[in-house]
Amino acid sequence: MQNSSNNNRDGSNESPWQSAMQSLQAGTIDEAVIYDTIVIGGGITGITLALMLRRAGQRCIVLEAARIGFGTTGGTSAHLNTFFDATYPEIESDFGADAAKLVAESGKEAMAIIAGFVNELGIDCDYESKAGFLFSEQEKETKQLMEILESSRNAGIEVTEYTDNDVPVPFEMALRFADQAQFHPVKYINALAREFMDQGGHLLEDTFVEETVFEDGFHTVQFGDRTVKAANLVYATHIPPGINLMNFTCAPYRSYVLGVKLRWENYPSGLSYDMQEPYHYFRTHVLNGQKYLIVGGEDHKTGHGDPEAAFQDLEIYVRKYYEVEEVAFRWSSQYYVPVDGLPYIGQLPMAADQTYVATGFNGNGMIFGTLSAKIICDEIMGIENKYASLFNPSRIKPVAGFNEFVRENADVAWHFIADRFSAEDLDSLSELNFGEGMVADLKGERVAVYKDEQGRITALSPTCTHAGCTVVFNAVEKSWDCPCHGGRYDLSGRVITGPPTRGLEKIQLE
Repeated sequence: MQNSSNNNRDGSNESPWQSAMQSLQAGTIDEAVIYDTIVIGGGITGITLALMLRRAGQRCIVLEAARIGFGTTGGTSAHLNTFFDATYPEIESDFGADAAKLVAESGKEAMAIIAGFVNELGIDCDYESKAGFLFSEQEKETKQLMEILESSRNAGIEVTEYTDNDVPVPFEMALRFADQAQFHPVKYINALAREFMDQGGHLLEDTFVEETVFEDGFHTVQFGDRTVKAANLVYATHIPPGINLMNFTCAPYRSYVLGVKLRWENYPSGLSYDMQEPYHYFRTHVLNGQKYLIVGGEDHKTGHGDPEAAFQDLEIYVRKYYEVEEVAFRWSSQYYVPVDGLPYIGQLPMAADQTYVATGFNGNGMIFGTLSAKIICDEIMGIENKYASLFNPSRIKPVAGFNEFVRENADVAWHFIADRFSAEDLDSLSELNFGEGMVADLKGERVAVYKDEQGRITALSPTCTHAGCTVVFNAVEKSWDCPCHGGRYDLSGRVITGPPTRGLEKIQLE
């Protein structure tokens, strides 16, 4: 199903959650007011934080470039877990047993925050408590699974060896994790946003932040011909704009998801995950009385893999185990992988005072986004948070994540060089089909060109405005994606995913 409304998400493919998106802009603002906190980004992190700060008595404003839920929150598969992509054996090895226990506690607290808001506000967001299943398919995975069982228990997670994996995939060993959950992410943040505004908070949508300045203890944020000022500034946008440390400690990835109608009623009752690399994940969601099997996987670094092949491989995988009646949804979403496995939450290193960031959530954005809101709220309010040190963006772990750091950034360096000289030169646009894009060579100049279904050509500079890498065309989401730091642009060159703050330069073709 294609996106039926303009820019509801940061891609052209529709997620199941998009139909719940709505404009929630809260009137006009007085630019003479000095706010306590400006939150940039209207996903689960930014909206949750804004509500927490407002309830703590702060004057808070949220600035969202499009609509709330436009980015990863509107494209998540909406699993809520207390076990993470960084496994407890890995956390224990890299950070210690006490850190593993803290991570486990943080996951439980984030889960409790979400459940608390659902109950308190009576949010109709399909929230359900579920069991989670993690299973192995061969000997090496089984050995890893046994380590996960022991370390998860040591960390305080309720997990047992189990005789079923909840999906028709043959397995050697399975673990059952208690007290996991799922929900409708957009319905959830809509309710939080309404509560925030009802409490006097301000929310501006269609507000792309172009520049921020810190002077005399205050942040001034410019968008268009308007500005707002506050003591604190929070980037709830994954990677903050510009060149900063987070560009080198987080790598952008895309994950692919299908929403499938099955011929038979063998939908899973819980949340299931295999141990392949990248792994597959399964759950069931009911929308308008119709059950859908939600299956994801085939992840790859942004701008590197073949999105169409990823969807094809995922569909082949699903059809191997299920009788599929219809693939009703297929969509992708972006997330960031931290080099040492844990997210970065708190003061942005080497930035102005009271500048906060939350990123590196890996595939656990709904939990770590919620946790980030709590940690940053506490820091702004001067409350000691027991998780703050562990997730501090300035932490230095010379061993944990070092190999991943070298691999990811060697890849970035390669693109700085190779993208400029290895693309196939073309003498004309005759090879470009309708609905396709490519970086072409026109009279010795490299140009990002797209031909729409009517044959009209749009030409852009292919140079990402963030750090100068060359973008590649994403034929599935109809976007230009940067393979270095994950910046993404729509077909007109407008930024749809940071860290760039300026769009691609438009080129006039004669």
